[in-house]
Parts: sequence; structure tokens; C-alpha cells
Amino acid sequence: MASNRLRRVAKELADIQADASVSHITAQPSDANSDLTHLKASITGPPGTPYEGGKFIVDVKIPTEYPFRPPIMKFDTKVWHPNISSQTGAICLDTLSTAWSPVLTIKSTLLSLQSLFESPEPKDPQDAEVAKMMMTDPPAFNKKAHEWAVQYASAPRNPTFQSVQPRSGTQQASQAIDESRYQGYNKDLIDRFVNMGFDIDRVVEAFIYVGIDKNDGMDYSLEEAYMGDITARLLGEP
Repeated sequence: MASNRLRRVAKELADIQADASVSHITAQPSDANSDLTHLKASITGPPGTPYEGGKFIVDVKIPTEYPFRPPIMKFDTKVWHPNISSQTGAICLDTLSTAWSPVLTIKSTLLSLQSLFESPEPKDPQDAEVAKMMMTDPPAFNKKAHEWAVQYASAPRNPTFQSVQPRSGTQQASQAIDESRYQGYNKDLIDRFVNMGFDIDRVVEAFIYVGIDKNDGMDYSLEEAYMGDITARLLGEP
């Protein structure tokens, strides 16, 4: 059984190496003894994210029961991400737990980690502090995530994520004047999300997409489920 496990890991590593120029994923034994049960992998931050171009090191341990149990992974590189502990590198990803299947591989799991950079899930966080920042102040989250990627993963600096543009009183006033942008929704209701850092038009679009009642322009408290659906839409979750 052990030899079958190691043969499979060796084949998976060969497949990763053969595709590294395309996937930007690498994996190899963690030490000179070529121990195939303890690996060091790396993934590259995807384009268009605060992590773009960074090299993130992942510690991978292969359990005795592999592939019937998932590999044990954590980030060695510090990452500011709601599904990765900013302190320990622990990862919240269903592929590494309940969604694992023996047909999955080390490479497919690393690809899932790479996708997590593009599609964070702050409503199911590993790091509550990071998730709160992402949901309440997305520009500040992007800035800090990029700063960490530059500092710890050698990501190239991207001006898009290097500054947080505060809303000036003039901007807020000019938005308040154009009541048509609220499309019949109560201003205070919409502005609760605008004050989190989202644009008025995006908030209104999310309300319409989720099917929020305009309630004749009157303010009211949204149910928690609707709040979550709106936030997910604003954060680009499917």
C-alpha cells in the first residue's frame, strides 16, 4: 500500500513539473532526502488580484491513507486572505476536507488554492478579522492584501492596489443629489452598503438582482439571508 501511495505521488509530481510553465505551479520534496510524504509547493498569484505575480509557498504533507484522505496543506508564505489564517497559514477549503475525493490530485488541490485567490469566501472564513475587513472595507482589504503579497511573496507593485481613495464629503454630496440613482429604494437602506465602500450603482444592481422589495421607498431592516446574498453579489461571488 505504501509503495502504491509513493508511486502515485511521484507520478503526480512529474505531471506538475511537465505542466509548470502553463499552470505556474510547482511541487517537490521538501528536503534533499527526496521524502515524497513531505513536499513544498508554490503557486503564483492570479492576474487581476492583489496577489498577482506573487510566489506563495505551500507546505504539503501526504498522509498514510492518501489518496483516500486529502493532503494536509498550509501556507508557509504569509497571506492576507479571509480563508487563510494570517497567523498560522491554515486553510479553509472544502477540497481539503469534506469535498475531497480520491480522484483529486495534489495539482488539482493547488489549482483550487490558486482559484481561492480569485474568489475569496468571506462568509466562511478561516480568519475572521480579514473577512470583516473584506466585507466592510474592500479597498482597504485590497491594499493590505497587496502589501503582504509584495512583502512576503515578492509580488510586483501594482498601483491599482496601493492606495485607498477615501470618499470625500463633496463626492458624497454629489451622489446624494442624484436621487434617481437609488431607483426607488430608500436612500438610507442603500447607503448602509455604500458606507462599506461599494458604489451606489453596484449596490442598487445587487438589490435588484437579489429581488429586494423597494417598499415604496421606505426604510426597513433586511433579513440576514438577504444581507448575505447582497454582500456576496457585491463581492463578485457566484
